[in-house]
Amino acid sequence: MNRQETSPPSPLPVPVVEGAPECIWAAGANLGEGTLWSVREQALYWIDILTPRLFWFRPADGARRAWQFDEEITAISERANAPGLVLTLRRGFALFDTTQLPGAGARPRYLHQPEPERTGNRFNDGKCDARGRFWAGSMDFDCKAPTGALYRYDADGQCTKHDDGFEVTNGPTWSADGRTMYFNNTVLNKLYAYDFDMDAGTVANRRVWHRFPKGNGLPDGMTTDAAGHLWIAHWDGACVTCHDPVSAAELCRIPLPASNVTDCAFGGADMQTLYITTARNGLTAEQQEAEPLAGGLFAVRIGSPGVPAALFAG
Repeated sequence: MNRQETSPPSPLPVPVVEGAPECIWAAGANLGEGTLWSVREQALYWIDILTPRLFWFRPADGARRAWQFDEEITAISERANAPGLVLTLRRGFALFDTTQLPGAGARPRYLHQPEPERTGNRFNDGKCDARGRFWAGSMDFDCKAPTGALYRYDADGQCTKHDDGFEVTNGPTWSADGRTMYFNNTVLNKLYAYDFDMDAGTVANRRVWHRFPKGNGLPDGMTTDAAGHLWIAHWDGACVTCHDPVSAAELCRIPLPASNVTDCAFGGADMQTLYITTARNGLTAEQQEAEPLAGGLFAVRIGSPGVPAALFAG
């Protein structure tokens, strides 16, 4: 294994999952994704990519908001120097003012569309690195062709393609020391690791870091906690698993009452609540009847904290 993956040291202690996950918003999302805890608002943002909607939930009083978009909203990050979010829509990067009234007719503003020639693509997952650069992947809308790419969008408007040839992109997340970036090609069941140069904002030396065993579903969204563990959602696997960042060994598992588990992020005042999104998309009518909470937002307490999401530098 590459030496850049040896910090934090391995093995790490096994985190404690405090009880079973609770469905805190039975939203019936077609494709729930994009979990993002806002420290300044003490609230969780999350999305339904295909409907498409942006949700906001404040656990202190149960307050909820939802905005309806005119096209797919696929990933979100909070801005450091202004209110609102930077996000990816179907064709690329945009800004959204969250002071707009919730409801229909949300009006984001496109910043950049990096691949107009790839008409069968849409953007998917993404998040910011510790320097406030927004990393996001595109994918084939039909989840078959290797037309997806990995991009970095900077606050000055520069957009750079860093890798190419993915069917369905998910992630990324980073090691605790920032020297490794993890990124998924979901349909091929490949979790990649790259060497990450934080100063330059570049990736190198892509290699397969892990694959889920047969019958465990496919790797979807993921996050890193304060100790350096990776928490990974399992599409068609009905769980989130926690992994050692070096060996990829599974340390613990959180079962959920939904087959398609899509993303997770830490939040709450002490950053010890893991929020988890799920999807109804891809389920048969019989499965939907058997999984009435599919498409809901779940929360579970973890005995160790996560870290606040990095903010977009713009």
